[in-house]
Amino acid sequence: MNGAIQNRDAFLKNIAGRLGRKPVVSGVARPDYKHKPQYDVLPNANQEELLEVLRQQSLSVHVDFFETDAKTLPGKLNEVVELYGGGPVSLWNDKRFGEFGLTPLIEEGWPKMGIETHVWDPEIGEKNIALCEKANVGITFSDITLAESGTVVLFSSKERGRSVSLLPKTYIAIVPKSTIVPRMTQAALKIREKIKNGETVPSCINFITGPSNSADIEMNLIVGVHGPVKAAYIVVNDQ
Repeated sequence: MNGAIQNRDAFLKNIAGRLGRKPVVSGVARPDYKHKPQYDVLPNANQEELLEVLRQQSLSVHVDFFETDAKTLPGKLNEVVELYGGGPVSLWNDKRFGEFGLTPLIEEGWPKMGIETHVWDPEIGEKNIALCEKANVGITFSDITLAESGTVVLFSSKERGRSVSLLPKTYIAIVPKSTIVPRMTQAALKIREKIKNGETVPSCINFITGPSNSADIEMNLIVGVHGPVKAAYIVVNDQ
């Protein structure tokens, strides 16, 4: 795993000492459990079946659900942004916007329409957060999408600020169809594989299931208390 681990040996030695034994440094094997129910959810589902599960679950968690393909994505994204009242719009600094043909809309189309756009810029620091607070719409891509719970998984980085999905009034996730997996089990496996391959894993990985919800007081569900009031998923057929 990439990253700095400090004082690990001393820490583990101290724990072993408290337990009255020597540190175990070899021969430790991961348990092979007899029952693995986490793999029994949608075990043989294809992408179309996972898409349908995601659609139904998204609606149940108050997410507006849209489908399109790569060719018509710019028009669909503009349509959805207009549906929610237009700008200002905040976005990740993510190469996928260019790969999916959205750069002309962001850099030319929206400015001509008078829609203010803000692309996350690590050079301006906390000004990004202030701009996200003022934004009507925040837009990111989903890195992994969980069909079972209607959840998008976001890998943060210095170019992909968390505030883009948390502070604007409305949040839009662009969901490549290829990112849809059955449940959190597969997401954990993908993250573990990245670690195993020596890839740098973000210090913050957000699992977002629809708009902000709270039922802390007398079990009354209130939407939009701690974050976006509305959320939408735009699934793009990228296969």
